[in-house]
Amino acid sequence: MVHHSGSIQSFKQQKGMNISKSEIAKETSLKPSRRSLPCLAQSYAYSKNLSQSTSLFQSTESESQAPTSVTSISADKAEQVNTEEGRKDSVLRCSFADLSDFCLALGKDKDYTDESEHANYDRSRLIKDFVPQNNSEPKPRLPKNDMNYIASSGLLFKDGKKRIDYILVYRKSNIQYDKRNTFEKNLRAEGLMLEKEPAVANPDIMFIKIHIPWDTLCKYAERLNIRMPFRKKSYYTDQRSKSMGRVQKYFRRIKKWMSQNPMVLDKSAFPDLEESDCYTGPFSRARIHHFIINNKDTFFSNATRSRIVYHMLQHTKYENGISKVGICKLINNGSYIAAFPPHEGAYKSNQPIKTHGPQNNRHLLYERWARWGMWYKHQPLDLIRLYFGEKIGLYFAWLGWYTGMLIPAAIVGLCVFFYGILTMNASQVSQEICKATEVFMCPLCDKNCSLQRLNESCIYAKVTYLFDNGGTVFFAIFMAIWATVFLEFWKRRRSTLTYTWDLIEWEEEEETLRPQFEAKYYKMERVNPISGKPEPHQPSSDKVTRLLVSISGIFFMISLVITAVFAVVVYRLIVMEQFASFKWNFIKQHWQFATSAAAVCINFVIIMALNLAYEKIAYLLTNLEYPRTESEWENSFALKMFLFQFVNLNSSIFYIAFFLGRFVGHPGKYNKLFNRWRLEECHPSGCLIDLCLQMGVIMFLKQIWNNFMELGYPLIQNWWSRHKIKRGIQDASIPQWENDWNLQPMNIHGLMDEYLEMVLQFGFTTIFVAAFPLAPLLALLNNIIEIRLDAYKFVTQWRRPLPARATNIGIWYGILEGIGILAVITNAFVIAITSDYIPRFVYEYKYGPCASQFEYSESCLTGYVNNSLSFFDLSELGMGKSGYCRYRDYRGPPWSSKPYEFTLQYWHILAARLAFIIVFEHLVFGIKSFIAYLIPDVPKNLYDRIRREKYLVQEMMYEAELEHLQQQRRKSGHPVHHEWP
Repeated sequence: MVHHSGSIQSFKQQKGMNISKSEIAKETSLKPSRRSLPCLAQSYAYSKNLSQSTSLFQSTESESQAPTSVTSISADKAEQVNTEEGRKDSVLRCSFADLSDFCLALGKDKDYTDESEHANYDRSRLIKDFVPQNNSEPKPRLPKNDMNYIASSGLLFKDGKKRIDYILVYRKSNIQYDKRNTFEKNLRAEGLMLEKEPAVANPDIMFIKIHIPWDTLCKYAERLNIRMPFRKKSYYTDQRSKSMGRVQKYFRRIKKWMSQNPMVLDKSAFPDLEESDCYTGPFSRARIHHFIINNKDTFFSNATRSRIVYHMLQHTKYENGISKVGICKLINNGSYIAAFPPHEGAYKSNQPIKTHGPQNNRHLLYERWARWGMWYKHQPLDLIRLYFGEKIGLYFAWLGWYTGMLIPAAIVGLCVFFYGILTMNASQVSQEICKATEVFMCPLCDKNCSLQRLNESCIYAKVTYLFDNGGTVFFAIFMAIWATVFLEFWKRRRSTLTYTWDLIEWEEEEETLRPQFEAKYYKMERVNPISGKPEPHQPSSDKVTRLLVSISGIFFMISLVITAVFAVVVYRLIVMEQFASFKWNFIKQHWQFATSAAAVCINFVIIMALNLAYEKIAYLLTNLEYPRTESEWENSFALKMFLFQFVNLNSSIFYIAFFLGRFVGHPGKYNKLFNRWRLEECHPSGCLIDLCLQMGVIMFLKQIWNNFMELGYPLIQNWWSRHKIKRGIQDASIPQWENDWNLQPMNIHGLMDEYLEMVLQFGFTTIFVAAFPLAPLLALLNNIIEIRLDAYKFVTQWRRPLPARATNIGIWYGILEGIGILAVITNAFVIAITSDYIPRFVYEYKYGPCASQFEYSESCLTGYVNNSLSFFDLSELGMGKSGYCRYRDYRGPPWSSKPYEFTLQYWHILAARLAFIIVFEHLVFGIKSFIAYLIPDVPKNLYDRIRREKYLVQEMMYEAELEHLQQQRRKSGHPVHHEWP
């Protein structure tokens, strides 16, 4: 296209000149700017007069605070005005709709298609007049504009006209009357309308209903740069490649199949979310004629109205003083006890949704998203975003994306597990262990343990093979690459959502200071470089000192976790011999399994107990730092909670994976803790079975506990509150805002607990996945439940949270990337150190029967078990026994020149382990980096579309202003120009 500045300059040079269609046709290789060429041909559709829409805002300036119900423009009258204007002036006129007509005149530019090219637009009704290409029936509309329904649901003031946008709650017995009175007077002065009403069930509770009228909405929407729709979007299609025709056919087939996919929601049950398919621009009262205003009551969505009201609540004073501002401080000092936007009505209806339709968005979300019967359906992300805001919408989008990406990981992990089941009996190692009836293992404890035949470990050897087979290395590499692909494609998904939800150019406004920060540093002020106003400032020396104290507290808590793990280790050492001498034969024979299982349960109890302490310590340390804003506080608190819980959950797993059985010594010279307790050895079949048991029990029990705390606890609390409040009161007599008050408030941490649970699960799924390939499957099953559980909780059990905006998942993405890097390292060490993959590999190619000859009739691992066990002379134990016992190690036999010293094979295996770690890490990190480089963060077609639409928005805004100016000149009798005067 011709550059804007050049096109405008050429336009000015050709002022007053007429350009014919033939001249334009010669320039088909270029796409002329809408500023450089006048619009074509009176035969093309001319859009309706703007004067009707400009009067819309002017008339509201003199209105009362109560909004009108519907603002419409007579189409007949507009057409009549346009006809008269056309008779008076035959000069070419530009409009929004002319953009598509211009493409028609140029011979239908194939690189640009406009879905609205056959539509005639009124500036104030661009969407309503849109003519779809298909003749399907229109989608059902929600009755949210039905004032009778809204009134019956308790969503209006007593006059039945003003919508309730926010609710404040306080107790009459509270003595903070002056602060509330001043605050409410200032709210009215800002343009809000307030109405008080006592609670039905509790006479001490008073509700303040807040309504924001139209002119106040417009004023603050302009001040906050809220983007509003003004025209149906046009889409850019790239048809330069001939192969795209075949690709489009395949996509059409897939799309046709997707329409029959039972997992896809029935879109006919959802309303047309038109604002997500429109060009948007920052709202301006001076340019109100640009925007689509069919109804003043619904032009600003409920979420937008709530955000604007909350902004006003946060910036309104309640006392004289710089820091005496905001509803949060009033809630902290007890003046109010709650502030929340109301739900849009009940989430259940006596009438079926299929025949009578949804009553409101909340009802629709419950029926099509939050019910357990919808567990296999896709999520209605656009409706979630519309009702709960972009921040919560992004959380559910990320959770759904994570759950969907777990499907291939779970399938591959299940295949690896089934491969182990199918080849378990054919495993040479398992066969040799099960047949070793004459091989005696050395006692695993000093007092009550006796010699054990190796074949008694047959079952443990087979179970270990399920998690330690030939597919382990492949699965570890696959999961490392999977984590990278998951994060990279999530960035692409996020960019698509931010485009769809019109968040590309959204920037967070300057946050207000936390009350604690202001109270601490009100004497130290510094000019804010953004606002230019003086505000409290934290000196660098004080900040560093507090940060060091906080870091010291973090290390202290981590050391506390390590101490707890050490206590569990001591417990294992103490009860080891007790289980070995147990009277119950089953426990006596499987004393190692009993010891590990009991230790896992005790460790889980310690984990859950320490979690309660971690939350309080994290609060204390975060408040000690005195973060400046709420977002800084949330990030600091989230990082501490993640570090505490990550170490708490994984410390025992790290001990079993990398320390259990590594420093026990050898028979006759065992290392002992405090010179009293002999260190625990691995089972004759290896330590991997202990690691699998630890991961499986903790992951399973923690998910059950989290689900109960997320849903069961709020259900019990809400049931008990309803039981106390509604004694003798009919449900119908309680208004909607009081029903919302009886619900549980959203967690004080917001979405932090939700993200924390999933991020910790992501760590379980990736960090030790080489030892537990079923982890992705357990995570997938849990997340299918988690999505509906969270949906049910948000829709039915919690008060409606403030619909906040966000463009990403915040600090959690960086934590996920860190977990992905840690996963590569830990899986390399698990394969090299914990599993027997490297010893088997070295034996197979260096010491086994296949090492000296290329072809061998039997397995290359024949004799591996005997080779991996060392000899010990029982006479050296002083127990009156003779002969030899075996133990897992690579040491010289008693009859060698250097008895019980490490053999050359031990050093070969150690070198192979280190080499594997280095090669594995470099290989996987290289693949991860290459994949991250290949996958762009923003899809190419989306990038082109964003740039194209930015250009079109500028052109359309320019033409709309020019046409509006021309009409004003016609009315005043001045000459009309086709450029800015």
